[in-house]
Amino acid sequence: MRLLLANPNTTEAVTDTIAAAARAAAAAGTEIVAATARFGARVIGTRTEMAIAEHAALDLLARESPGCDAVVIGASIDSGLRAAREMLAVPVLGLTESALHVACLTGGRFGTVTLSRRSAYPLREMVEGYGLASRCGGMRAIEANPLDLLAAPERVADLIVAAAEGLIADDMVDCVVLIGAVMAAMPARVQPRLPVPVIEGVRSAVALAEGLVRLRLPKPRAGGYAALTARALVGVDPALAARFAADGGGGGGDGDGA
Repeated sequence: MRLLLANPNTTEAVTDTIAAAARAAAAAGTEIVAATARFGARVIGTRTEMAIAEHAALDLLARESPGCDAVVIGASIDSGLRAAREMLAVPVLGLTESALHVACLTGGRFGTVTLSRRSAYPLREMVEGYGLASRCGGMRAIEANPLDLLAAPERVADLIVAAAEGLIADDMVDCVVLIGAVMAAMPARVQPRLPVPVIEGVRSAVALAEGLVRLRLPKPRAGGYAALTARALVGVDPALAARFAADGGGGGGDGDGA
């Protein structure tokens, strides 16, 4: 099984972090192929950067997904997730959607910890968009940027533990979800200090992707995720434009990536 881990951020250190976590979580026989966006934000943080990341993610997937059996979008905002599911014929998973669904399978109410209050606003919209608002017990922001986490993980771990303890005590959550691609290595640091399961997106998405590949579900031929139809695009990467070719763009078959 070949799984593409696509980072819509342009920081290679983020790609390296999530790739290491993905390889540690993958089953024997699963190959993790990591790729980084060629344009966009160094670290996605604003709504405008999020919009750019949608294009960057599709650009990346159009070029790198052929030959892959599944795709994980390696950003907390699940950049371009729905569009990618329309464009590709293999399973496509986002970090946050995966982690939230794993949380729902783990306990009744979950709480989330994000790196900044600003990112908590779109997160709330994502939770609502995924239909999981009734399962969300609370949200906390620790005000540390991704580069802080990479440079001083122990200090950030202390902040995460304090936020999680507040969710457990005040919001009565059954598990805690760490939101953010660079959170991939944090459960190992904070789980021993917390009395409820700690969940993050990379491991969740890898496990779910492997399961979906084994289910061998077909590409929809109708509905909102049916294959693309022929349309002309101007000024985009040729690999992305080719997805709108007359053959339907979405392709088919196991492992062809599109």
